[in-house]
Amino acid sequence: MSFNNPIAMINPDAAQAATTLSSAVDGRLDRRELRRELRRRRRALTPDQRRRASRELCRRLRCLPELQRARRVALYLPNDGEIDPRPLIDWFTARRAHVYLPVLRPLVENRLWFVRYRAGTRMTRNRFGIAEPDTRFGAHRANRLPAWALDTVLLPLVGFDDDGQRIGMGGGFYDRTFAFARRQRPRPRLIGLAHDCQRVDSLPVEGWDVPLDAIVSDRRIVRPDR
Repeated sequence: MSFNNPIAMINPDAAQAATTLSSAVDGRLDRRELRRELRRRRRALTPDQRRRASRELCRRLRCLPELQRARRVALYLPNDGEIDPRPLIDWFTARRAHVYLPVLRPLVENRLWFVRYRAGTRMTRNRFGIAEPDTRFGAHRANRLPAWALDTVLLPLVGFDDDGQRIGMGGGFYDRTFAFARRQRPRPRLIGLAHDCQRVDSLPVEGWDVPLDAIVSDRRIVRPDR
């Protein structure tokens, strides 16, 4: 798939999709421009729209068998307008599931630890300004899990399409951390989350993209046909 028609690529049905993208390089829409537009689109949502989107997202997620069965699940704390999965934390706790948060792994570039999160966990801000469990807490092996030991991972997206392709922030943290999932079984179920206004008609497949099992927004669930 390609961006041969960058204007047609944008979903015309989404209420927030009035702005079209015109930046193209050699017939292919520049991914940086696409990220910039989709991030602008989610940041433009009002607080009330974000609350309603989070509520609808979590309602859909609670119906997924991957989450109903999960006992070790990773999610993220929203940043930069990302859709908010935090209402699920109490639901997981009531089901006796353990919740983990991504932490920038010290001394290993662009990879993640997953550190246990509970009430009272000491938090800090990483170099991107995102809240995460304190590194000294995560450094204790008893407080974290290797990526392969998680049951389900909820990860943020910048954009997605109906074929289940997606783009992230461009740092490659999740792709590097879960590169093993291409060849290893069993592996965690990977579920991408986004506002529905971040949906586009078509995205390219990059060689380093780790396939997702599902993408969930406040309006739909996408199951890629692999």
